[in-house]
Amino acid sequence: MPRTPSPPFRAIIRAMDHLRIRGLRLDLTPLPAAVAAALPGDRGAAERLLGATLPDAWPQADLLDVLPIQAAAEPEGERFGIWLMIERERNTVVGDIGFLGPPNRGRVEIGFSVIPDRRRRGYATEAAVALADWVVGEPDVHELVARSEVANEASARTLAGAGFIREDEHEGLVSWRRARACRGRA
Repeated sequence: MPRTPSPPFRAIIRAMDHLRIRGLRLDLTPLPAAVAAALPGDRGAAERLLGATLPDAWPQADLLDVLPIQAAAEPEGERFGIWLMIERERNTVVGDIGFLGPPNRGRVEIGFSVIPDRRRRGYATEAAVALADWVVGEPDVHELVARSEVANEASARTLAGAGFIREDEHEGLVSWRRARACRGRA
C-alpha cells in the first residue's frame, strides 16, 4: 500500500516488484538489473527495456563502474543502488541518483548526477528531496548521509535544499547528514 508522500513528490507507486516515485516533473525508479546489464554497449536494448529515451550524455563516466554491480542486483536490492531521473514531459533520462549500497547500521549514503544540458533546472534537488523522503521512511534506515567536493557549490545547494546539514570538511570533501525526521524544502 502506498505511503502518503510529502511534497515535492505526488505518489509512491509500487506495482509488483517495481517501485516508482512520481515527482512534480520527474519519475524516479530503480535502474532494473537487465537495463544495467545492457549498458553501455547496447543502448537500444536498454531503451526498449526501460521504455524511456537515453540521451548520449547518459550514463556519465562516473556511473560506468557501478553498472555491473547494479546488473547483478536482485530485484529487492535494486532499490539501494542506482535510481533514474526520468523527465516525464519528454520520457527521457536526465540523470541518476541513488545509494552506495544497502543500509549499514541504519545509515545509507546518497549521490546524484544530472546530465550537462539538464542542469540548473532544479532536477537534482527535486530528486534528492523525493528519494530522501522515501528512504528515511524505510524501516531499516535511520540516517542519510552524502559527500560533496568543497568546490562543488551546486551540490552543496542541492543537499542544503533537500534538508541535509553540513557536518564536516576533510581532504576536500564536505560531509552532510539528514536525519530520519527531516523533510526537504524543494
